[in-house]
Amino acid sequence: MSDLPLIAASRHLAERLRPLVFSKAAYTYLPLDYARAPHEEYLRRFGQGKKQVVFLGMNPGPFGMAQTGVPFGEVPSVRDWMGINLPVGKPAPEHPKRPVQGFACPKSEVSGRRLWGLFAERFGSAESFFADHFVLNYCPLVWMSETGANLTPDKLPASEMVEVEAACLEHLAESIRVLNPEWLIGVGGFAEERLKQAAQLTGSTAKLGRVLHPSPASPAANRGWAEAATRQLLQQGVWT
Repeated sequence: MSDLPLIAASRHLAERLRPLVFSKAAYTYLPLDYARAPHEEYLRRFGQGKKQVVFLGMNPGPFGMAQTGVPFGEVPSVRDWMGINLPVGKPAPEHPKRPVQGFACPKSEVSGRRLWGLFAERFGSAESFFADHFVLNYCPLVWMSETGANLTPDKLPASEMVEVEAACLEHLAESIRVLNPEWLIGVGGFAEERLKQAAQLTGSTAKLGRVLHPSPASPAANRGWAEAATRQLLQQGVWT
């Protein structure tokens, strides 16, 4: 077990989630296993010390964290901006229409491109951003139907999500304890609600906030996500 707290917490989360079975998901990917090398490099390089702001996403996108092990992990952002490019294995079983190609994946994760693109534009280097900021995902699992369609957590039976929620909430609470942020920012409403629950568990006095989710499924995000998110962060006092 690593002596780095976030890596220890991540491995414990993977152990809790690995044996779970989901009746509505034909395939379930756990990037914490097959993309462990880049995931833990992200935690090792950027997840140490107190942070001023922690952003939280929901769960991996098929061309983001599912490929690179990094939250919102669009390949060019992780490889070129963060400087992380490590071997990625394969989930078992792997959906033939949703192959994991790691850093060779040619498709872009739009949400990740928007999120990391904003941070790169505002802060310049990854080191400058991560000095006071960090990005987590609430749940590291990717669920797919037989056709390869992405299944969000709300599409799965609530009874099967009880253990997922318990494990992910515990992991989030531990991450908040480790990073001790002044701000907890949900990327979308789902994440904001989970941050509120985790903050209550830890007794954290961090201020809670929210930004528009950068998903291309959101018409508002497609009308200029970076500008909208920046405005929200300035209005809430997260950025000045």
